[in-house]
Amino acid sequence: LHLVALNFPFSGDMRADFQCFQQAQLAGLTSTYRAFLSSHLQDLATVVRKTDRYHLPIVNLKGETLFSNWESIFDGNGGQFNIHVPIYSFDGRNIMTDSSWPQKVIWHGSTANGIRLVSNYCEAWHTADMGAMGQASPLKTGKLLDQKVYSCNNQFIVLCIENSFIS
Repeated sequence: LHLVALNFPFSGDMRADFQCFQQAQLAGLTSTYRAFLSSHLQDLATVVRKTDRYHLPIVNLKGETLFSNWESIFDGNGGQFNIHVPIYSFDGRNIMTDSSWPQKVIWHGSTANGIRLVSNYCEAWHTADMGAMGQASPLKTGKLLDQKVYSCNNQFIVLCIENSFIS
């Protein structure tokens, strides 16, 4: 399953699932992509289909392995990954080095186990209000689910996950 970033950063007011769907289509990718976020409808840990959570590796756009499988992201260690394996945007840029993402932080709105944090997910990703808070992770920690709280007016990276494998 591919983990890919949106082509530009977003504040806490985003239509992330729609953006993931649209940018994947524009990139010529045929599977379904969902935002790597907890929402008011779903915990992040359950975004990928149950049948695909254990046996498929999580890879970047070039097929390099980031995680052995979906479940391993939520083992409580904050989604530790190898920072030397790049994460790419749908248009092929490395988010760790490209200046389009000046802040190397990803929104996630979740606990380290992928459960939604209703107090820290920018009002279900519908506000960029400076007074509202969202859970995010600085990528320099090497974790996708580090537990840091930021104001929703920040423009951060949004990741998308291929949520079902189509052979």
